[in-house]
Amino acid sequence: MAISANINIKNKRASFEYHLLDKYVAGICLLGTEIKSIREGKANINDSFCSFFEDGLYIRNMHIAEYSFGSFYNHEAKRDRQLLLSKKELKKLKEKGEEKGFTIVPLRIFINERGYAKVEIALAQGKKDFDKRETIKERESKRELDRAMKR
Repeated sequence: MAISANINIKNKRASFEYHLLDKYVAGICLLGTEIKSIREGKANINDSFCSFFEDGLYIRNMHIAEYSFGSFYNHEAKRDRQLLLSKKELKKLKEKGEEKGFTIVPLRIFINERGYAKVEIALAQGKKDFDKRETIKERESKRELDRAMKR
């Protein structure tokens, strides 16, 4: 059985928009056609975020395209999906997430060595505009330094 473990769907805007404090790896409750679409690489987490409901942590606005070979059993593209974490991690995230200025953002979706889809989430604090400009300056200076070293 060949499992494609090279799936790595990233949220590139997260590190630009937020200061990432703590990172966690969580499982996702998925339907059969959803995991098949993720294995094809047809998912998007750029606009998604995590929030708590009464029974756990959910990822919202994550778009998983409908499976091309699915029939009427196909899933809804932007439904809320529950994240699987331990009670200790959920309690810690809930306490920190309720503080002002903190949010929980997904960073990447990947397939682990056992073939399960996992999502890496981070407790994050929003950046101000001057922090974003500083990030752009650092990136530009690193790029120029790499060009100079290459010559």
